[in-house]
Amino acid sequence: MKHITTVALLLNIGVAGVYANEKPVTLTFSGNGQSGSAINLQQPNTTNGEENVVGTGTLGAFTFRNISADATSPQSSNTCSGPNKAFFPRVAGAGIFRFEDGSLLNVTLTQGGDCINFAANEGNCTLTFQINGGTGRFKDASGTLTYTETALPVLTDALGNPVYFTETGDITGAIYGVAEKEEHPGEQQ
Repeated sequence: MKHITTVALLLNIGVAGVYANEKPVTLTFSGNGQSGSAINLQQPNTTNGEENVVGTGTLGAFTFRNISADATSPQSSNTCSGPNKAFFPRVAGAGIFRFEDGSLLNVTLTQGGDCINFAANEGNCTLTFQINGGTGRFKDASGTLTYTETALPVLTDALGNPVYFTETGDITGAIYGVAEKEEHPGEQQ
């Protein structure tokens, strides 16, 4: 009986150690987005888009660049419907976060898209990213992040289609396997 109690206690300590490694993530950002990108993902019936944002939060100050393949035809959605709305899914993509200490965090798009509200002249985007490690303190990182933004057009093409946007929003989720930030001489914390 004593042996079973000891094993149960060790298992609980091990499980607590795994959960203690979870770090909730809350980040806020602002920046710009554009339809089209120099990088072409060559997915059928898509156009490429790109976001470049800067922000801060629980992981520190960061920049984030995301490239995605966006469907060219609207599709039905339970979260984006109405006479003045259209939903355009994002079918592929990836992004890289760069933090102040030089660490990089790599993410891959797993789902999401843009809800365009033509009456309000804005887009609302929700994307889910899988964390795939990186460099520095994110070398062994994993987890999931949700990117939520509001996009407002600032430039249209000759046909009147919005092509350049302001973007503001937040990123939430959980990350695992993050090393503590290393302090380097002369680096401001």
